[in-house]
Amino acid sequence: MDRNPAGDQTPNAPPENARASLGKRAAIISAGTFASRLLGLFRDMALAALFHRSETDAFFVAFTIPNALRQLFAEGAISSAVVPILSGKIATEGQDAARGFFARVRGVSLIALTLVTIGGVLFARQLCDLFATGYRADPEQFERTVMLTRIVFPYIFFMGTAALGMAALNANRRFFVGAFAPGLLNVAFLICVFALPPILVHYDIDRVYAIGVGALLGGALQVIAQWPALRRIGYLSRPIFFSGDGALRELYRRILPLTFGLGVYYIDVILSRRFLSELGTGAQSYFTWAFRICDFPQGIFIFALSAAALPSLSALAAVHDHAEVRKTFAYGLKIALFVTIPASIAMIAIGEPVVALLFQRGEFDAEASHQTARALMWQGGAIWTVAVVRQTVPVFFALGDTRTPVVTSAIDLLVFIAIALAFRGSWGHVAISAAVAMSSAAQMVMLIATLQLRLRGLELVDIGKSAARTAAASALGGLAGWSGAHFVPWNTGAFGRTAAGITAMIAFCVIFVIAAAAMKSPELALLSAAIRRRVRPISRVHP
Repeated sequence: MDRNPAGDQTPNAPPENARASLGKRAAIISAGTFASRLLGLFRDMALAALFHRSETDAFFVAFTIPNALRQLFAEGAISSAVVPILSGKIATEGQDAARGFFARVRGVSLIALTLVTIGGVLFARQLCDLFATGYRADPEQFERTVMLTRIVFPYIFFMGTAALGMAALNANRRFFVGAFAPGLLNVAFLICVFALPPILVHYDIDRVYAIGVGALLGGALQVIAQWPALRRIGYLSRPIFFSGDGALRELYRRILPLTFGLGVYYIDVILSRRFLSELGTGAQSYFTWAFRICDFPQGIFIFALSAAALPSLSALAAVHDHAEVRKTFAYGLKIALFVTIPASIAMIAIGEPVVALLFQRGEFDAEASHQTARALMWQGGAIWTVAVVRQTVPVFFALGDTRTPVVTSAIDLLVFIAIALAFRGSWGHVAISAAVAMSSAAQMVMLIATLQLRLRGLELVDIGKSAARTAAASALGGLAGWSGAHFVPWNTGAFGRTAAGITAMIAFCVIFVIAAAAMKSPELALLSAAIRRRVRPISRVHP
């Protein structure tokens, strides 16, 4: 029997060990994701300060077009199909069979990514017309967006390749490289946006193209960073093209519903950007920066937890241990809600001082802070519902059910369209954020209800009690944060903004932790114990 080269538990380890190691694996991914998100925050601060809103609007549209395809050619396909099948092969057939399957998948992936990339570059104008028809009223803005799309579209090739490499690493319990490699994208962005604009201006080239070059460089660096780790576990062999394989047919079967789901998701993205392109200069940027701020807590912990859980859930589902699947799901969801419910309330209570603290400098003025905060109240308030969706979908994937998430996504789209059309006239760009938040809540309810029917005994009462405790502590923290922000005149200069933002965040965190401790929150005790375990070895070395 092949030994797991990751040095972690084997896929056939006892279920309790699988659940115990989930926190450790999630911590590794969280650390890497935290570094990446922190660099991403610096990147967004640089973009906000250095570039005008019309420039960032164009880039965000251009970058969205290839990014939307990641659901099919990168993370979406990996989560729903590649990781479950690869984990199952390692558990039941050994590493040689898994490596052969991976080489065939890589061959198929390279062909698909190459064709899609060529098509995207050739039809960039048509894609921009689809995503940003409102820019037709400004020919210069439209042409800038078309050129940026041609520059950044090959990013999907690099991201698809990197996602496949991450699948092999995660299935083999190698989480370190996959967690830290995405940070290279933000390093490339930062280098390019500071170094290239003067050079481009000197040659009479639009300086905003520097952002597109940063995206391409960052994508390539993520792929290259994975090569040593993939070579060590034997997954960097030459891809196999045009080979029949029963596992590949299973892969296609799982991806087929995802293709329909991509259509639903792509319509959602197209309509979001299309609506925003008709709502004035800055609408794209305000929406995107609100999303980026929300993505910080989501990416640091929620994505890490769901990515770490998927291999274990897949292995448990492969041996039909549904009882342990339920326990692992409940365990992960309670921790996820303990992080995201306070994040949601914080975004509502102290969103504007935080936006001003982070972004208000250079080209980003007080009005931009206010408009971004308006979008943030809705998107931030939905962080916890997005977390529930992200924790629930992998369970369906592990069970081999890719259709249910697609169906709920289709209904989610209908809810989004209805709300966006109803309120965009009176609410402007905020209506799009509100539509995103409300449709996410609808999707959450449908997924949980369906999973309860599929897996009886989801411990929903226990999960609800945990969420109620967390919400009560978060409400007290939100009140303290709001009071702290308004105690300092945060809109009176750079010093006031800094003092108010920091005061609000500290007040929120301190009161939330005190309240959670007073309520004897098991999740707080669990996370505190995990932190103490990591600090104790350091204190022994440095008394």
